[in-house]
Parts: sequence; C-alpha cells; structure tokens
Amino acid sequence: MQNDDTKNGALPEKWVNLEDIAEHLSVSIDTVRTWVRSGKIPVSRAGKRYKFKISEVDEWVRSGGTDKSST
Repeated sequence: MQNDDTKNGALPEKWVNLEDIAEHLSVSIDTVRTWVRSGKIPVSRAGKRYKFKISEVDEWVRSGGTDKSST
C-alpha cells in the first residue's frame, strides 16, 4: 500500500540525526539534547540514537516550540 507521498511521486521523508537537526535549527547539539530530555522537541529513537523528521521539527518551531523551550 502506498502512502500519500509515494502516490504523488515524492520520496518518503528521510530521518535526520541530532547533529543534522542542530545545524538545521542553528543551535548547539547540547541545546537539542536538552530539548529531547525535557520532551519538548518531536523525536523518535532508533536504538540509542535520536532521529528527527525535519517537517515535524519545523512545525514545532512554527507553533512556538522554541519559545516554550528556553533553557
């Protein structure tokens, strides 16, 4: 069964790691780790590694996520 992305010919969104999302948001890796530990940023786990979808993180930022997450 195809999801909406593949029906439209688009590739499914790839997961990115902690370092990539820190660079995407222009913050330090330690800041992202703090947000992860406090449950403030959308994240999934793959074993011991954190994985992020940029679209979910961007939506979190648009909804004011970083304003609520001051450390």
